Amino acid sequence: MRSPIAETLAREALGPHIYVASAGVMPGRRDPFVDAVLAEKGLALSQSRPKSLAELEDLNFDLAITLSPEAHHQALELTRTLAIDVQYWPTPDPTQATGSREQILTAYRELRDRLARNIEQRLVQPRKG
Repeated sequence: MRSPIAETLAREALGPHIYVASAGVMPGRRDPFVDAVLAEKGLALSQSRPKSLAELEDLNFDLAITLSPEAHHQALELTRTLAIDVQYWPTPDPTQATGSREQILTAYRELRDRLARNIEQRLVQPRKG
């Protein structure tokens, strides 16, 4: 559930001239908590189906950002012969949150906000003005 949030936030922050795609270690399913926390920011997931890392293997990327140890290991393995920068941004898995609906939403919001800060600080170029 982390990568679809990151993809949506990156698309919004980086604009249409940067190609952004997300993939997971395991095929994902639609998560209503993801939809809820993105909607709070006026955003929505794309209608594309979730992809696996292996499905992106033939695409040419400059940068791969991984959010879990499993994804990082798999990305390094897939890109070992390519000139791709692979960065690891350790992020908690909000699907592991327990408690009330509000407590679970809080975990998703914290993930969304953490990813948004990382994208802004690490990927968005300062605007000239």
